[in-house]
Amino acid sequence: MNEIIMAFQGEMVLKGLNRNAFESTLMKILRRRLENVGEFQVSKAQSTIYVQPKDEFADMDTAFEKVGKVFGLAAVCRAAVCEKSFEAICNTAEEYMGQQLRECRTFKVEARRADKNFPMKSPEIAKELGGFLLSKHPHLRVNVKNPDTIVYVEVRDFGAYVHGPKLPGAGGLPVSTSGRAVTMLSGGIDSPVAAWMMAKRGLSLHHIHFASPPYTSERAKLKVQSLGQLLTDYTGSCNLYVVPYTKPQEYIRDNAPDVLFTVLMRRSMMRIARKIADRIECEGIITGESLAQVASQTLKALMCTDLAQDLPVLRPLIGMDKTEIVEIARKIGTFETSIMPYEDCCTIFTPPHPKTKPTMEEILQAESKMPQLEQLEEQAAQEVETIRLRMGEEPPLAAEI
Repeated sequence: MNEIIMAFQGEMVLKGLNRNAFESTLMKILRRRLENVGEFQVSKAQSTIYVQPKDEFADMDTAFEKVGKVFGLAAVCRAAVCEKSFEAICNTAEEYMGQQLRECRTFKVEARRADKNFPMKSPEIAKELGGFLLSKHPHLRVNVKNPDTIVYVEVRDFGAYVHGPKLPGAGGLPVSTSGRAVTMLSGGIDSPVAAWMMAKRGLSLHHIHFASPPYTSERAKLKVQSLGQLLTDYTGSCNLYVVPYTKPQEYIRDNAPDVLFTVLMRRSMMRIARKIADRIECEGIITGESLAQVASQTLKALMCTDLAQDLPVLRPLIGMDKTEIVEIARKIGTFETSIMPYEDCCTIFTPPHPKTKPTMEEILQAESKMPQLEQLEEQAAQEVETIRLRMGEEPPLAAEI
């Protein structure tokens, strides 16, 4: 029996003249993701991607898992392929779906005849195949409204395909089709989710993390590295840029009003992120901020933060509550790492009563009294540590989770 993976395109089918560019990128990503899993042939026809193993050594389970995490695909399934004859379809359906049918009580058959040269129409295929399967499994009953199992048959140009229900794919658009951006990856729950959501919209990502030793530990940095590594299942390989932020942070703490510390620090981070983004040719900055979640995320504070630099600041979580964010974090596998108890630099020196409605006038006045801040920011931007996050590698703290 010849088993393949079928992956179905999502919103890319709505693209116009540039659809071929999206599909070409998607195919390249799929081939790259499957490089270490075995030898696969990846092809496309009729808005469907076919992933076919070239030999028996290909790992279909791992391949199916990886394909399910590629953005640009609305649904995925494993299917058995046979020649386009009704006898072959019946035999393949029994061989491929028989065990599942033995374990349920009701079923139905859904057929789709894309190849109009096939002599049987879709309703006829469904009816006759249903009768054949009932003869093999007399305990079954047909339930067209709410069956335990559905047997799908698709007669296409190059063969007939038998499969069970499709599983949801990652959705969105292929990574890199919307440009490049940097994520400010803090180590909390929110920023990895923000990165995932923007990668889903087709952005190619790198990450920036601000470390403040000795206030933050080496394990805090490893935690962020682990989060970035987990995201590579969706984003592909990328870089993590670790910024040594101790000196700028201490300088702000010692020379600015404490009620403005958080906003001034966020502005400083934005300026450094802008410098790094320019260097690596990224066109936007992604943050995990959610409106009014903390004092630095009020509308006034966000306005002051944005005006520190001129790249677009993308905040995909801005209208979400914590429960929704946690749900996605669990889904993409970052939650358990995010809650590991290693502090990041955003939580140190936090004033007990930060100002929730700062004005640009008082922010600029405070910054005018810190003439050395620009130099410290430039130094921090130049001394970044670059960590390569390669898809398929083990996260550094995986053993502790």
